[in-house]
Amino acid sequence: MLAFILFAFVASITPGPTNLIVLSTSARRGWRPCLPIILGAGMGAASLVWVVGAGASTLMLPGVRPIISGLGLCWMLWLAWQIFTAPVTDINAAAGEEKAEMGLIGAALLQWVNPKSWFMAIAVISVFTAQGQGLNALCLVFFVVSLPCLAIWALLGRGAARWLSNPAQLRWLNRILAVLLVVSSATAILHS
Repeated sequence: MLAFILFAFVASITPGPTNLIVLSTSARRGWRPCLPIILGAGMGAASLVWVVGAGASTLMLPGVRPIISGLGLCWMLWLAWQIFTAPVTDINAAAGEEKAEMGLIGAALLQWVNPKSWFMAIAVISVFTAQGQGLNALCLVFFVVSLPCLAIWALLGRGAARWLSNPAQLRWLNRILAVLLVVSSATAILHS
């Protein structure tokens, strides 16, 4: 189980679309709007592991995979555009009251079109269930490990907010994060 915990930690903490969205949301809007994103992403990834473990990966026929990858890339590009064009204002305490662009359901669904999440789920099932780990236990452990990892990205975003003293700096952060989201998504699809 220790090997799986380390795997879940690395899979959750490494940069990817979800981490960048948490970072961006936290920098712009504070910690509180990140909570539904963090919970949704954890639930979405754990449910993906469960579905893949229950046999959905056998339904991924060779002709279907490129279509799902293409749809996933389109979704990621749309999210990147939303970040790139997000309106910017001064970061202040009241900003946390604004509605986040992605909530619990959106973050959960993001895992289902995120190539990084699919590769992680397939790796979990192919490696760790073969070692005798129960599927439900793996899903629960992955969920629990992912929460503090995503919270670290939210803390990084709040730390970055201290250096973002005006809307122009925040606009540049959004644009950099949007480009990184496109690059991370395209890289994941190209390596699939």
